[in-house]
Amino acid sequence: MAQTDTVTRILDTAEVLFAERGFAETSLRTITSKARVNLAAVNYHFGSKKSLIQAVFSRYLDPFTERFHRALDELQARYGDEVIPLEELLETMARSVLEVPAERNSLKVFMRLLGLAYSQAQGHLRRYIQEEYGSVFTRFTELVRQATPGLPDAERFWRLHFVLGTVIFTLSGLDALRDIAEKDYGEHVTVRELIRRLRPVVVAAMQAPLPAPQVGQVEQADQADQA
Repeated sequence: MAQTDTVTRILDTAEVLFAERGFAETSLRTITSKARVNLAAVNYHFGSKKSLIQAVFSRYLDPFTERFHRALDELQARYGDEVIPLEELLETMARSVLEVPAERNSLKVFMRLLGLAYSQAQGHLRRYIQEEYGSVFTRFTELVRQATPGLPDAERFWRLHFVLGTVIFTLSGLDALRDIAEKDYGEHVTVRELIRRLRPVVVAAMQAPLPAPQVGQVEQADQADQA
């Protein structure tokens, strides 16, 4: 078996097991058993479990980053000095997300892995994503900031993460949602139809009015004004 075949088999097996069971719950021995390779092959090609986890993410994030940068270039060229509308930014991100795993037919796995990256204690993975792919997310966040000038930075941070959580939850549970829609409502929903329905929800979340301050916060503000 060629070296590239071994690496591909390990990565294919690891990404599915990580998505199904989580990072900590998936041992290298389980991966090697499912992939029908020996432990020495994993150590030789990746060096450690952390490096294997990072390699799994890079298979998705490398092409995603390239496509997303290119899509943002096209948007900025089209709008010139004008602010790019929030709807366009979110639609462009969704389209870029869909295009990458569509080539590998594993959107559900990709979404579950993203969710695990935030929900499980994998500090090395968050550092890796920030170091290797932070530029495109920083660029996108800045364009969102320009499109939502009325939002304080902290509020924008929370809303972007709420939106991300909504998208990940929805797409990682795609099969179950499709079954419910078909059985209960007689609807056959494609991925792009789902995105079309999801778009106004996430846009509305980003554009919702700021929450009213709590009573205690109002009193503290009044005291600060009187001081």
